Amino acid sequence: MKFRTLLLGHRDDHQKSRLSDALDRMDPQSRLWTAMSITPKEQRVLWEMFESEAPDASHFVPSGTEPLKEVIHHGKNTLPAFNFFQKRFCLSDDDSGDLWGYNHGETSFAIGPGYYIAHPTDDEESPPSSYVIDYTRLPKKKPESWPEILPNEAKLGRFVYSGMKDYMRKVSEHISIGRAYKGGKSMNAWFLLCREDPPDES
Repeated sequence: MKFRTLLLGHRDDHQKSRLSDALDRMDPQSRLWTAMSITPKEQRVLWEMFESEAPDASHFVPSGTEPLKEVIHHGKNTLPAFNFFQKRFCLSDDDSGDLWGYNHGETSFAIGPGYYIAHPTDDEESPPSSYVIDYTRLPKKKPESWPEILPNEAKLGRFVYSGMKDYMRKVSEHISIGRAYKGGKSMNAWFLLCREDPPDES
């Protein structure tokens, strides 16, 4: 199913729940294929549609997952090129409840891994959502298989990740929509994430 099919029909109070339920009912392969078919225009529509829907840490790393165990989210952005990527998360091994993560993709060799800390936005005034992927903060540790933690000002990352925050809104159990901000200002950049669960949890 193309993502545009989920957006067809009348816009009413039940459209969000119909869309979320349809995604939740899909098998993992169908859900991923549908998610990756989304267009830039549809991502902008989704961002506005799910304005009031807030994810939490358990959306990105399901409850019960061990600290430092990787959880992969497949992503598609609205950039002109290099649209497909992954955000890889893990639960921190401290008491903060924060998530640590980085960006995995074919441009990583040039722009760096783009490490971040994901956390609630309780300390922000009027944020676009209540959960943020924050590139202004770096993890203290990482899973052994992840690349070296580099400052986001390193390599060409200073043009991409430096000073950036991705605010997130929940679409369904596995799907979220994000928008990039720099210096508190929104950018013309959105992305969709689809969580990949281990085979025995799919």
